[in-house]
Amino acid sequence: MAAYSLDLRTRVVGACDTGMAPAAVAARFDVSLAWVYRLVQRRRETGSIAPRHQTKFRGRALSRNEEVRLVALIAARPDATLAEQQHALPTRAALSTLWRTIDRLGLTFKKNRTRRRAASS
Repeated sequence: MAAYSLDLRTRVVGACDTGMAPAAVAARFDVSLAWVYRLVQRRRETGSIAPRHQTKFRGRALSRNEEVRLVALIAARPDATLAEQQHALPTRAALSTLWRTIDRLGLTFKKNRTRRRAASS
């Protein structure tokens, strides 16, 4: 979601400065009451009503090449454990990261047929 314009921020703060109730300001400018409170608080604490800079989130732990290699490893040995796949890759990514990547790619681990479930005879 994009940040509200500086023009809208100026009008909202101006309306609050005139003594208008925050709930009325929120209704008039069609914004949330919490946003009005946060905007006034930001101005009080920092002196600015400009939007904060967006943070850039960390990228994926596995590169695209590592993902392709992981898919090939699973296809070659679908009964290998996550730890074995991690060692064969090799990567510093945690087991949980490998599992989330495998899940996101829609892959499954299939155990070999010699390890069948216990069934009633």
